[in-house]
Amino acid sequence: MADSIIRVLAKDAPVKASAITARDMVERARQIHRTLPVATAALGRALMACSMMGNQLKEEKGSVTLQIKGAGPLGRITVVSDSSGNARGYVQNPQVDLPLKGPAKLDVGSAVGLPGALTVIKDLQMKEPYVGTVPLVSGEIAEDVTSYFAESEQIPTACALGVLVEVDQSVLCAGGYLIQLLPGADDGVISAIEQGIQTVGPVTEALRSGADARALLEQVLGAFELEVLAQEPVEYRCYCSRDRVTRALISMGREELEALIREQGKAELTCQFCDQAYHYSREALEALLASL
Repeated sequence: MADSIIRVLAKDAPVKASAITARDMVERARQIHRTLPVATAALGRALMACSMMGNQLKEEKGSVTLQIKGAGPLGRITVVSDSSGNARGYVQNPQVDLPLKGPAKLDVGSAVGLPGALTVIKDLQMKEPYVGTVPLVSGEIAEDVTSYFAESEQIPTACALGVLVEVDQSVLCAGGYLIQLLPGADDGVISAIEQGIQTVGPVTEALRSGADARALLEQVLGAFELEVLAQEPVEYRCYCSRDRVTRALISMGREELEALIREQGKAELTCQFCDQAYHYSREALEALLASL
């Protein structure tokens, strides 16, 4: 089942929703960063939340950055999505391991830790990006995303995210949904959504039973008639390149470049998102210096 995002609108109620299945995206992140299970789950949840938020953007070249910084051992989690939902990210301490908090239940909340903050940066291709920050509610990420939408964007939201890790530490399944109320939603609509969420239960169980992104929304929003707005594939995608790294080196300026050549005689820069290493010899650095 290929990774994908679906966006729907209820025809008979003021409700919009997105759902994602992202097993390959999260597994790719695990392989790149060599995360242990609790870090895999935390990074995977953040990637999927950011992916769905990015996919909501109307600006073709826009992006969403999600930063989670708690008091737990994982440290900072940073993820970025383009406007199609292709995402990339990393966790500061990928080798964190914690005891399970229940049968097959990874303790993401303790790994992220409280107190802390969730920050969303939306680059809408304007002069200044939109930045919103809220305190972490639980560190479980889905609840924190729900809190962000309620506090920063005043959009009542239900968010569920799940990553199921195999005994060999690979990702078995990953997915989630964002359900949002539009103006005019009454108590009956809210009750129907709450009932649907309770009926479906944990996202990972629905995915393990064979549900894809569309089936996930059809189950949760079974009380409504849904119109599919878009469904498209997504993947773990990094946009780093030697050209971008070269521009970053040039932006250091003449003095810092001269100091780098004098003190190290070479440079090796590694992308935080995909671990791609870019090597620059003394001659290459001197050529950059000459270009200034």
